[in-house]
Amino acid sequence: MDLVPALEEPLKKVLGPATAKVMAEHLGLHSVGDLLHHYPRRYEERGQLTHLADLPMDEHVTVVAQVADARLHTFASAKAPRGKGQRLEVTITDGSGRLQLVFFGHGVHKPHKELLPGTRAMFAGKVSLFNRRLQLAHPAYELLRGADGEAEEAVETWAGALIPIYPATAKLESWKIGKAIQTVLPSAQEAIDPLPESLREGRGLVPLPEALLKIHRPHTKADIADAHARLKWDEAFVLQVALARRRHADAQLPAVPRKPAPDGLLSAFDDRLPFTLTDGQQKVSKEIFDDLATDHPMHRLLQGEVGSGKTMVALRAMLAVVDAGGQAAMLAPTEVLAQQHHRSIVEMMGELAQGGMLGGSEHGTKVVLLTGSMGTAARRQAMLDLVTGEAGIVIGTHALIEDKVQFHDLGLVVVDEQHRFGVEQRDALRGKGKQPPHLLVMTATPIPRTVAMTVFGDLETSVLDQLPAGRSPIASHVVPAADKPHFLTRAWERVREEVENGHQAYVVCPRIGDEEDDPKKARKSAEDEAEKRPPLAVLDIADQLAKGPLSGLRVEVLHGRMHPDDKDAVMRRFAAGETHVLVATTVIEVGVNVPNATAMVIMDADRFGVSQLHQLRGRVGRGSAAGLCLLVSEMPEASPARQRLNAVASTLDGFELSRIDLEQRREGDVLGQAQSGARTSLRVLAVIEDEEIIAEARQEATAVVEADPELTGLPGLRTALDALLDEEREQYLEKG
Repeated sequence: MDLVPALEEPLKKVLGPATAKVMAEHLGLHSVGDLLHHYPRRYEERGQLTHLADLPMDEHVTVVAQVADARLHTFASAKAPRGKGQRLEVTITDGSGRLQLVFFGHGVHKPHKELLPGTRAMFAGKVSLFNRRLQLAHPAYELLRGADGEAEEAVETWAGALIPIYPATAKLESWKIGKAIQTVLPSAQEAIDPLPESLREGRGLVPLPEALLKIHRPHTKADIADAHARLKWDEAFVLQVALARRRHADAQLPAVPRKPAPDGLLSAFDDRLPFTLTDGQQKVSKEIFDDLATDHPMHRLLQGEVGSGKTMVALRAMLAVVDAGGQAAMLAPTEVLAQQHHRSIVEMMGELAQGGMLGGSEHGTKVVLLTGSMGTAARRQAMLDLVTGEAGIVIGTHALIEDKVQFHDLGLVVVDEQHRFGVEQRDALRGKGKQPPHLLVMTATPIPRTVAMTVFGDLETSVLDQLPAGRSPIASHVVPAADKPHFLTRAWERVREEVENGHQAYVVCPRIGDEEDDPKKARKSAEDEAEKRPPLAVLDIADQLAKGPLSGLRVEVLHGRMHPDDKDAVMRRFAAGETHVLVATTVIEVGVNVPNATAMVIMDADRFGVSQLHQLRGRVGRGSAAGLCLLVSEMPEASPARQRLNAVASTLDGFELSRIDLEQRREGDVLGQAQSGARTSLRVLAVIEDEEIIAEARQEATAVVEADPELTGLPGLRTALDALLDEEREQYLEKG
């Protein structure tokens, strides 16, 4: 008898269509198995209260607390001119802090009767800031203990001292999810275990059905710990098996070894260099050259801070391959970046980039650019140079992946900013070689070791962590615009001073500002007053600065919706020093290189992630003058957002910041951006804390795959792997 179907049973059969629809649309849960793997985010102890002081802004939260007081206010409004509008304000407390709940209009009657001082309940809603105080508007609630026992039924549902709090949505509160899980929990007995028995017993892990029971219905904290330990292993192990199988398959592929000629193009290039490579660059180059000399394809991730000299290392690898008779392609995520790489590589190579041309060097090769918006003639010439082998190096965007592009002998692919390329694009380009080419992936986002093992687990990693000589330090400061407006005035004075000293500045905003006004948003009611103002916009800020604090300076704007030619023109003027201040969105985050720009003001800095702020900041201080980065925020001093900004201001170490970033965001987001949504399947694994588990799982997975690449002896593991890869494939399809 086949036992799998119990977990594959669709939720609409078990829970009814309405609940199943909300679960599918808002939580991505479709089957009984999906629901069993929707784990509690945390647990409340019946006798204890959650920390209201630590609530995250803009998130759906569930709190257990006690009503301290409740007041009904009557006021006049457009709908109720005779002062018949009603607003109920309830203050709840948990000993650590207080939180205000607000109910409006017809929604006040029931809570007014039920939420009496002293009542304990669970409340669920979205945390917002109103008059600088945290509040929940119209929260859903479930009473925990009624004076006359009427709410005992709710307490019974949560028999046991630990109340699981589930990741919920506005449409489905945590306790409703809890009730649905009670319904399907008996099916957990039929869960098939993906871990090999020897591994499970060797590490003292509980079986999967027991882990599922303990995570949803724990009696003690030890139950939760057992369940977590077990489920973390599942996640780490299944993911590492998927990656180990990929590495195993890659290692079976043949590749042409590429060894540079002793006194060819690479030596000629090194002789021209006006400086010596840093120790880091030499060490990483050696790792790459060793890989290139083997007969399976290199798969290497090169991490380095903005400005650590990754392009130089990649260029030397490309020259080594050209020396060995092959071609090298560099893939950039945007046209602007491709053009910039092309310019800087041609500059670095000098006459070596003019192979086959008059005045070109005997060792030289041709370096061509290939992007989607090139004219037909230029494009045809570039493609001809690639087919004939005339061009040893090509730099381009996605256009390189197109079917029409053919190479004479593609030996190396360099991908810049991997997290903008999915694995399937890497594969498409790989198919262009007679045999799979070697692959070097570069990223300027510092990635902690474990994330590298998880997200880029099919790549070996090299790290460049020294800055080359000549890079200047960047001073960063937080500007609290709401608490201390005169700090902001001073910030604009600093920008003027930089310009007067012959330098330039960036001002970065989260939004463009020409978005269509949404009529739905225009109909604001009293309930929406608490909505925060929209993020500051490039067009508005540029206008205010040009008329106000920066009047008389040449201020220009740059954003993603401009025509590519206009963008290039703006960038050229800025690079040439004709523009003093560039007001831009994050389009400048990657690859814009203007050594004369020394100051950057980031407006609403709290709306950006830690890594993004670090990337942006890397755009200043690229020349000999020191850089200055000002992080402007209106968030109150105690808020987590301000702590994040303080962290960015206090260190220039990207690896340290990426750890902070990861600890603050849920890993799913971090990994989800990286390559494919399957990485968001991490539910209990915390990439930073669980470094050891990930490292051990990687070893175990490698051993299992070496011994049995097809996993014939482990049917449970195959099932789990298929589920993970299915999810991954779906994610790719959605990404188009």
